Amino acid sequence: MAQGLHLSQRLSHSLVLAPQLQQSLALLHAPTLELKALVEAELQQNPVLEEIASADTELSEKVLPAADDPSEPPAGLNPEVNEDVPVDDFQVEFEKLVQMDQEWRDHFAQTNLPTRASAEEEEKRQFMFDSLVAATSLAEALLEQVRDSGVSEAQRPVTELIIGNIDDYGYLKASVEEIATTGNLPGETILEVLKVIQTFDPPGVGARDLRECLMLQLERKGQQDTLEYQIVRDHMEALGKRRIPEISRGTGVDIEDVQESLERIAQLEPRPGRAFLTNLDQFVLPEVFVKRSGDDFTVTTNNEHIPHLRISNVYKDLMSQGENTAEVKNYIREKIRAGKFLIKSLHQRQSTIGNIAKEIVKRQREFMDKGVAHLRPLTMVQVAEVVGVHETTVSRAVSGKYMETPQGIFEMKYFFTAGLQTDSGAGVSNTSVKDMIAEIFKAENTGQPLSDQEVVKMLKVEGIVIARRTVAKYRSELNILPSNLRKVY
Repeated sequence: MAQGLHLSQRLSHSLVLAPQLQQSLALLHAPTLELKALVEAELQQNPVLEEIASADTELSEKVLPAADDPSEPPAGLNPEVNEDVPVDDFQVEFEKLVQMDQEWRDHFAQTNLPTRASAEEEEKRQFMFDSLVAATSLAEALLEQVRDSGVSEAQRPVTELIIGNIDDYGYLKASVEEIATTGNLPGETILEVLKVIQTFDPPGVGARDLRECLMLQLERKGQQDTLEYQIVRDHMEALGKRRIPEISRGTGVDIEDVQESLERIAQLEPRPGRAFLTNLDQFVLPEVFVKRSGDDFTVTTNNEHIPHLRISNVYKDLMSQGENTAEVKNYIREKIRAGKFLIKSLHQRQSTIGNIAKEIVKRQREFMDKGVAHLRPLTMVQVAEVVGVHETTVSRAVSGKYMETPQGIFEMKYFFTAGLQTDSGAGVSNTSVKDMIAEIFKAENTGQPLSDQEVVKMLKVEGIVIARRTVAKYRSELNILPSNLRKVY
């Protein structure tokens, strides 16, 4: 058979989500801040949609049936509202705006004031706004210090090359040889300029590893002759594993003095560029609020930051005008239908999240009362069966969402945990067990740290049967060192 390129057709069946269903799932999955961006994008694409102020929210709490008849009341308005309630007269408001615009034009014409700023002034104004919102990066801060340093004009390109290889945490990620090869420069020049950069702020910047970073910070403080400097310089590996007796023998200093030096070393900054990171501030906007009401708890969804939409009355009037062509009416009808579906999806999203949150609070009542130690095992299948949705819907609904409870703000996924069986047959979540293990290690005698097997026996007294390897796994997840590395002499 001859080889070559051929065209062929083939019929096949495949399941594809409808665009409206994809939009509904996207709205359910998106947290509040992302949801606002999605709705704003839809507002730009659909001219029949408009966002109403919070003062008018009561008129848009209920969604009308998704009918195609444009003669029915606008979507988003409550059909039970009294007919005497006035609706927005867009024509009157438009005429008022036109009149106000004309009055301002007459005023500016009489006072000979320019109605628009010059291009230069607009550029300066925009630069001011950009400067206000743009955070200074570590690279920008270092380049700014180059101007006040002793770097010559000939060394400026070398300086920029080295700064370009410093990561967000302040470490030089490329070796001197690699930078020298890239810039076709001698290694001595790279080292000379690097020494200058290492004198910049923040202290420790430009270091090639943690050892050099800590040494630079101690040198900046003039502590080259201290025990801390000697430990960092000569015993960094033992320091990382907290082998205090080994450090004591290597330095010839008592264990108590070594421990005091280690406490001072711990106050140094292992990541000098941390202060310039822009993603440290994470703003959490709770989707659900749980508040105590007597002996019970009330669950409410955060509707304040959810955009409230309705179908504009202007397009309803356009549909009733006989002079419009069939093409115009079909276009408006499709946009109204899409707008109604979006409004319905937003309400359905809030309802689904609210129902899931209520079931979580119902099953985690002891947690709401007493805290993390009383968190119960819970699966998404259990909640899905009660709410009447698929477990994947529960997964989408809680993804990236937060709940404000009497015990603090928690991600909604936090309440779904696997469990361990107790002697009494009851279940306890692995999160609660982790919390108990953390408390056990916190209260241990540092001179005689507990082994994982001893923790297993202590948990068994509390009625929790757990394997030693599971304790070791949870201890590792809690960033707690093994017993031989936790011992303080």
